[in-house]
Amino acid sequence: MKYSVLRLLCCWLLILSSSTSAQVLRSTIESVHALNGYEGEFTYRDGGTLYMVEHAGKLFAITGEAKYGLRFVKKDQFANGAGDALPFMSDGQGQIVGFQERGVTYPKLSSIVPEIVRAMFDARSKNVDGSHVSYQYQVPKKMQDGIAVASVGGESVPIDLVKTLVNQIITGNSPDVRSILIYHKGALRLEEYFYGYHRERFHQMRSLTKSVISLVVGAAVDRGMIRVDEPVLPKFEYATIENPDPRKSKINLRHMLSNQSGLACNDRDSNSPGNEVKMYETSDWIKMFVDLPVVAEPGTVGRYCSAGMIASARIVERVTSMSLDAFATQTLFEPLGISAGDWKWRFQPDHSQRNEFGQIYLRPRDMLKLGILIQQGGRWHDKQVISSEWISAATARQSTVDGSDYGLGIWHRWYQIQSLSGERRIETLMLSGNGGQKVYIVPSFDLIVVFTGGSFNSESPVNKIMASLILPAIADANAREK
Repeated sequence: MKYSVLRLLCCWLLILSSSTSAQVLRSTIESVHALNGYEGEFTYRDGGTLYMVEHAGKLFAITGEAKYGLRFVKKDQFANGAGDALPFMSDGQGQIVGFQERGVTYPKLSSIVPEIVRAMFDARSKNVDGSHVSYQYQVPKKMQDGIAVASVGGESVPIDLVKTLVNQIITGNSPDVRSILIYHKGALRLEEYFYGYHRERFHQMRSLTKSVISLVVGAAVDRGMIRVDEPVLPKFEYATIENPDPRKSKINLRHMLSNQSGLACNDRDSNSPGNEVKMYETSDWIKMFVDLPVVAEPGTVGRYCSAGMIASARIVERVTSMSLDAFATQTLFEPLGISAGDWKWRFQPDHSQRNEFGQIYLRPRDMLKLGILIQQGGRWHDKQVISSEWISAATARQSTVDGSDYGLGIWHRWYQIQSLSGERRIETLMLSGNGGQKVYIVPSFDLIVVFTGGSFNSESPVNKIMASLILPAIADANAREK
């Protein structure tokens, strides 16, 4: 896989008669060879590691299962998406020994790039001639996890949709989709994985963590440990709070979970004092949040604010006298049959988590369980895990954020689609995280769709997949059934 680009370029070079074209290709081959010299494993922030990988004539930095393209500036210097210069250092023999980011040097540990890392660039393995392996549909595996499975076709998901969808991902026309699960009419009909991912490998959730926090907060409210409309700042027990303002005393869980705290916290504005990028670099994320100045009456203006969600999770720890992961295990994951080793959540809201963002890691089938739980009003089979009252509040329209309706950690997303019955608007509930981590709940179609993806800090193709492929096909299948 590592030298596939070189082999392809060499084949092209042999059949070209134009000396100019051949010269261009030789230059390209040389540049790929040069990029290979930067490949390897490097130390990274807070004891982590980072891989530099060449793919298709471009250098990528990979950390935390996310890949970021680097822009070539000049020999031994690149720039990341934020514009930060990344100079590389070499020894007396010209071998790369490290790189710098914002003045910090990160030494090279090894020139080896594991295959699991390289797999992040190809959706599926290919034939020897470079063609894509033909896709064959298989019914999802029946597991002892409480999720029913069934085939596509008939009165459910059309097989043509499945083939088109999976082939678009395999061929790269819908890039960086790492998994897709379609649950329709009470059964899992499609379960496919790509880019080296599989059923048992959990995935980072990014901001989909906010929806999990909402469910865990709901569990605390259900148990009478706190009220959703109860002022919360005193529960943090800070001796002093900066920017004192009487409006701060009104802030409650509903305000924070609906992004309406009224504090100067806006992740969409890089100049906002509460922007998440600034929060990650502080020693106490919660103190940073409560110290922010008030810019609006709580409960009146929606601004996307990760710090408020993180603070809501800390409130759970305060009122339960338990760690967040322990309380989540007891009240959410164990009732759903999600074992301790099948997810990861190191909730430590301080500088040590600046690379992990306080996020949870879940397997796609467990993401689906959360969707089913919400779809069923908080029930999992014969057990009420989260009260129907909390699910109703979490999925109701509580605020408007970035022009979209927002509940308590859960988005409302609508699509205008073309179907056999004409143009129509489809409402969905959406659990969403950067990179393409999605759980779509479509009540009108008895449908749940789960994605994981790697399109970090860029436009994921999953919204387009929903609008142009999945929803129209399900709408047409429903129309034919009638």
